[in-house]
This record gives sequence, C-alpha cells and structure tokens, in this order.
Amino acid sequence: METIKIPYHTSSLDLNIDAKNLKKVITARLHEFKAPKSEEEIIFDALENPIGTPRLSELAKGKKKILLVTSDHTRAVPSKITLPILLTEIRRGNPDADITILIATGLHRPTTEEEQRQMFGDFIVDNEKIAVNDAFKKEDFVHVCVLPSGADFYVNRLAAECDLLIAEGFIEPHFFAGFSGGRKSILPGICSEETVNENHSYKAISSPYAVGGVLENNPIHGDMVYGARKMNLQFILNVALDGDKKIIAAFSGDMEEAHQVGCKFIQDLSQCPATEGDIVITSNGGYPLDQNLYQSPKAISTAEACAGDDGVIIMVASCIDGMGGTHFERLITSGTVDEIDRYLSKIPPKETIPEMWCVQIFCRILKKHKVILVSTYLDHHIIRKANMIPAASLDEALEMAYEIKGRNAQVVVIPDGVAVLAVKE
Repeated sequence: METIKIPYHTSSLDLNIDAKNLKKVITARLHEFKAPKSEEEIIFDALENPIGTPRLSELAKGKKKILLVTSDHTRAVPSKITLPILLTEIRRGNPDADITILIATGLHRPTTEEEQRQMFGDFIVDNEKIAVNDAFKKEDFVHVCVLPSGADFYVNRLAAECDLLIAEGFIEPHFFAGFSGGRKSILPGICSEETVNENHSYKAISSPYAVGGVLENNPIHGDMVYGARKMNLQFILNVALDGDKKIIAAFSGDMEEAHQVGCKFIQDLSQCPATEGDIVITSNGGYPLDQNLYQSPKAISTAEACAGDDGVIIMVASCIDGMGGTHFERLITSGTVDEIDRYLSKIPPKETIPEMWCVQIFCRILKKHKVILVSTYLDHHIIRKANMIPAASLDEALEMAYEIKGRNAQVVVIPDGVAVLAVKE
C-alpha cells in the first residue's frame, strides 16, 4: 500500500492505494524547482532587469495617477512580498505618486477587508488606497472599443483615468486562456460583466485553441491582449510559484514580452506526456483555488487528458466557500448534462450568462466521464444535482471508482492538476 498526499484546503488528504493499481504519479517539475535566491531577491532582480521596457521607477516619473492592479482572494499571488517592493519601486521614481491598488475580481464576489489583510498585510491595508472591482456596477465602467471577437470592451474607469497602468499576478496553465497572468489582469480582471461574459462565450470556449498551454490562435487570449493594449498596460510583474506557493521566478516589463518569457518557463516545467488511466485522481492544489466548485474544472480538465474515453475522474476540492456563484449553481443543477449543454449551446455570445463557461466545460467532461467529488464541506445533495458523485473521503471515492472500473483498474494520480500540462502525444 502506498500513501500519496493530495492537497485539500490548507492541508492535504491521504490517498491510500495498492501499488499494483498505481500506474503513475504525475507532478510538475515546477514543484521540484529550487530557486537560487530568496523570494525578495527574485523580485528585486526582476524589477531591476525588466523585459522590453524601462524600469518601473523610470516609467513612474512625472505620472500623477498610477493604478496597480492585483489579484483577488481566489488567487495565490504572494502580494505580501510583491506589493511592498512594487510600491517602493514606483515611489523611487515618483515619491509623490497618487497610487491606487485595484483588486481584479473578474466576476468573483468582492474581496473582504479580512481577506485583504491576509493577502496584503495590515500595513498596506491601513496606509494605501485600495479599490475592489465590481463587475456588476455599471457606473464603474467606461466603453473603450469593440474587441476582435465583436465583444464590447467595458473597463473599470480607474484604469481609463490613470496615467500609468501596472499589473501584478502569477503565471500557471489555464484551462481555456492558455496561461494565467499578464493581460488577464485587465480582461477579465477589471472588466464589466458584459465584457467578461462575451469573452467567455460558448463559441469562444468551444474553440479547439481555447485550452491549457495554447496562446496562438486562442480567441479568448486574443481579446485579452487587444484589450490590455488598448488600456496601455505598460508594465507587469508576474511570478512563478512552486507547490508551497513560494516564488521561484519572476518576470517584469512589457505585458506581452515578459508574459511570454514567463509562460515559456512555466511550460518547460509543467508540460508532460499524458498517461492514460482507468481512474484519474487530482485536485486544484488546495487553497485558494479549491474553495468552490466553480474553480474545479481547472484540474478536472487536466485529468480529462489522462482519462481516455470513459475513465473515472476523482476530484478533491474542499469547496469551503460553496458552489462559487449563483448562476453557476443554477445552471449546473438545472438538468441532465445533455440538457444543460443543449441549452448553453443556443445562447448567442452577447447573451452569455455569467459563469456558464465552467458549466460548459463540466458538461464536456461529464458526457464522457463519471466525476467523483471528494468534499467535506459541500452538501452531497447539491453534488448529485450537479451530475457528480459525492464522496466524504478519498478512500470512499476510490472504492466507488473500483466498483465502476473493476478491481484491477489502473490509477493515475495528479496531486496538483492546475500545475500540470498533460499533453496527448
């Protein structure tokens, strides 16, 4: 018997599995990467050597209003480290700069003050100007242009009114935008409900290029880059994180050039051949990404690449914050998988319902695979209504999977499915 730890909320669950059933454990080399310097030194080095732009302190000179966009409570950006260094670098070039930190929520709920203190530290919350994007407050947004897809681009007016727009974030594989980070801080980060919805339409999500690790010809990425360029996003700081959410690399400078270098770094350390199994076990890497069901397709999409035509997927997610959105919950519990997908497929891009893209991806996967969800927080009745099978423990979930696939089933384990790019050869 072998024991493998699977990330769950702020800790982990033990997977106990017979060696004869264990086909492979897939982990990103990213998690094994040993940074040559401290986290702070990595950030300082990146800011001192920007890619494709002058130093941030130079860009800040003479600017009156500076907007620094950062991620919300669902992302593991180590802002307690990065924000103080970024703010110091800005004020090095412009001591009197009027700086506002804008939290990019996309369509997520607002980040609470308590969460801000956990993310940024008390000093920044008590001494800096902080605003939280609210995609549903129409008066907070201005229309900038029409995106290549035909979507109307509405962006937070704070970005439209600033002299210098900066963003921080982190890069990891993303299940339909290719990679996170870079341009994604603007779209969907600080856009209105209408813009985010249309960018994530059924048509866009259905593109064969709207998958993890792919940027070229990806229509969702294309809109994001176009929008961020229109807003003159002049400087980014993006980091790469290991399995302990520690900084192992950082990339600063031009929105596209620095992001591309970062994506290449992540791809080199996260991409691996897909190994097919009868049962595939994965997680969202624990907190914060496993805090609701809405975020869970990220890892399940990775498992899908290893689950063949009808493999069983076991997803481990605490869902301590529930389903993750009222639209998502309503849609994913509204009928059978086929009924839901037929309904979504008929919705035109400009009538896209918030959060329906994750339901669409769930439907794609659930048409082929039974998904067992291990959660001790989410009501099991809701899980069943969402066309998944609930389990209270990994042992229970594995036993269920063996009953479906047989006692000799081969099991592939991907402890952190978000960090892995599994590519079919």
